[in-house]
Amino acid sequence: MSARPLLIAIAILFALVVIVMPVAVIFARAFAEGFGVWLAAVSEPETRSAIMLTIVTALIVVPINIVFGLCAAWAIARFRFPGRRVLLVLIELPFAISPIVAGLCFLLVYGAYGPVGGALQPYGIQLMFNLAGIVLVSLFVTCPFVVREVLPVLSVAGEDEERAALTLGASGWQMFRFVTFPNITWPLVYGAILATARAIGEFGAVSVVSGAIRGQTMTLPLQIELLYNDYNTTGAFAAATVLAFLALITLVLRGLIALVHPVRGAAT
Repeated sequence: MSARPLLIAIAILFALVVIVMPVAVIFARAFAEGFGVWLAAVSEPETRSAIMLTIVTALIVVPINIVFGLCAAWAIARFRFPGRRVLLVLIELPFAISPIVAGLCFLLVYGAYGPVGGALQPYGIQLMFNLAGIVLVSLFVTCPFVVREVLPVLSVAGEDEERAALTLGASGWQMFRFVTFPNITWPLVYGAILATARAIGEFGAVSVVSGAIRGQTMTLPLQIELLYNDYNTTGAFAAATVLAFLALITLVLRGLIALVHPVRGAAT
């Protein structure tokens, strides 16, 4: 008997039990009392504030990640310098360290009693328990994604085309715009989508540095936990469907890009 049908059945069963069923239950519970109840739940001021804060955080974090990812990938792929391997390890660090631990580290460094936060305190600058703290930890947990997508493509592409462009009189900007950027456009978009998904769904690190102030520093994942702990299951499941919907959008975009523009040498 061939093992192929068995392996396919195991994979499908695993996906159904671990992924499809939990998501389906969330949507079923959220709309169990009707669309009107769901709409009222997601229209609550605190939930709307959490949705907006989550979107604003992603809109800030992702462009910064794109710039950092391009610079880091370019430096690693095109230059040989002391500490290059260390930089590669540091970029991968957010995948290895617990988000809770990361949040605690940021709190100890940038909090009011930390070396950086304490130095800024006399000037009235506070980096924790506000949007700045949420953005900082979100940058930490999302920083590897763009680099991991762009770096392999830059490494495979090599430097011959870029050198030829420079030899023909192109400036550095023209070389990047017309030679390098077309090669990394879709890996860059792909990495940005992954970073967006992580920024939207991050819970652990944000829970440490946000202060969990209702209506002010509650992102959507934190708001879901708060509603559930308050036994407001209708509101919790309604908010969860919004988060799931945002995540599904990023996954669909990722799938479409992978289908239409396969990323050569991608790390994922």
